[in-house]
Amino acid sequence: MLEVSRKQVMAYRVARHGLHRDFADPVASPLFDLGLQDSMRDTALLALSARSSTPVEPTSLVDDPRVVLVWSHRGAPHFHRREDLRELVTSLIPLDDADALARMLWQKKEIGATGVPASEVLFTAARAIRKVVTQPMSKGAVSAAATRELPPEYSRWCRPCNATHIQEQLMRLATLHGGVRLEADQSPATLAPLEDRGRMRTSPDAAAVSRVVRGYLVANGPATQGDAAGFVGTAKTALSAAWPDDLVEVKVDGRRAFLPADQVAALENPPSPSVVRLLPPLDPFTQARDKAVLVPDKARAKEVWKILGSPGALLVDGELMGVWRTRGSGKRLAVTVTTFDPLRAADRDAAEEEASRAATARGYADFSVTWG
Repeated sequence: MLEVSRKQVMAYRVARHGLHRDFADPVASPLFDLGLQDSMRDTALLALSARSSTPVEPTSLVDDPRVVLVWSHRGAPHFHRREDLRELVTSLIPLDDADALARMLWQKKEIGATGVPASEVLFTAARAIRKVVTQPMSKGAVSAAATRELPPEYSRWCRPCNATHIQEQLMRLATLHGGVRLEADQSPATLAPLEDRGRMRTSPDAAAVSRVVRGYLVANGPATQGDAAGFVGTAKTALSAAWPDDLVEVKVDGRRAFLPADQVAALENPPSPSVVRLLPPLDPFTQARDKAVLVPDKARAKEVWKILGSPGALLVDGELMGVWRTRGSGKRLAVTVTTFDPLRAADRDAAEEEASRAATARGYADFSVTWG
């Protein structure tokens, strides 16, 4: 069995995540193979900036006709290539009712209590959303209209909204199946019909799910079945039928994990991870499920992944060496970087250059950096 060190794994992932900036066009890079999450302000834009060989502009994603924003993996908003949408939709069809229920995540109990198979609940909701969204509509308007189309047990009383509406996770999972996307750069969230909806598909395809799992293992391997299930947003057992058959077992500092066989050479001899990057919260690199591999020190891990309001992460030579936050005021973006250990002067200079790129991406004319 192949055995590698954690440092090899980190160097491999830096390369696989495009953080060497080897791609002139990040949309064509592996970065978009799994989509680019955009759950917080400018998260996707800053993740793109960290990987682009040229400075990124504020409208780089919004104005790019090759990408589209949808609720996809785990019901989270992701930018995906438009050309990948058909395959993406197929990969998001649950393999069975147990898988469908597991994908409801924090609302499994409520969906299970309906007494209706979770797959049926999902596609009933998708048909309702497809029916009501015929033009751009606010999320609230869609929720209200879809709720009227659905059985009452699919909804709940929402205290903040002072209204009864469709379960949140159910709506997020059903929307893409209903042929509906999100409007980029809109607040509150706005939904619109996809330009080419086509016929709604409901038949599971284990091969399509397997390709998503394999993509996760390529980018974040070696990893476990549980890690991959966490990314998909389902139970570990639900992936048994979709577990790729071209994997090799690898030990990472004694921990058993898996990697596609064609990635072994890259893992054994990764390029030097000698880059400095400011990664935003929810960056694909820090979204890997094995956080103990990314940051073994528990105290430092708590600083990187907060329960509420997670900061960005400072990547230096393949290690997460600190966190960073921003505050905009007028035309200036103030960046505060807090390091776990003292940095070399060259690394501080490189981090300040990254802060400059982040300011440009967010549309600020000037920036400042405060070190802590």
